[in-house]
Amino acid sequence: MDSMPADIALTIQLALAPAFLLVGIGQFLILAAGRLGRVVDRARIIADILPREPGPEHDDCIAELRMLDRRMTVTGLSILFGTISMIAVCLVVAGLFAARLFEIELTGMTAAAFVGAMGLLILGLITFLYEVHLANKSIHVRADLLDKPKR
Repeated sequence: MDSMPADIALTIQLALAPAFLLVGIGQFLILAAGRLGRVVDRARIIADILPREPGPEHDDCIAELRMLDRRMTVTGLSILFGTISMIAVCLVVAGLFAARLFEIELTGMTAAAFVGAMGLLILGLITFLYEVHLANKSIHVRADLLDKPKR
């Protein structure tokens, strides 16, 4: 049984770190997509109970819908950045193997793709953190519930 050539084994070793990075980015995207789904569900509920007549309840619903719309936009950007980052990591792995297979120099392209992937991942995480900030800012406990008598 022939052993694997050393250069291919080295290429596989080099590709393992970016491949594990794909798993982490995938988990991040699953988390972000779940949050997006919950925000969309909440927006549908608020839209269904939106009073037709102007007044304080109507204004509160509109304000919440605006916040939910902002959160959907930010979460969508986070998912976009994470997905493009994942594509860039795939290009890194493909570049490593293509360079070895075709014996061409792709070091610059591979390095640029990896740096780009990290930059996009950072943008995705920052936008995700901003969405979490927006969510925390919009969470309120009704005032009448907070005015409970002290024990």
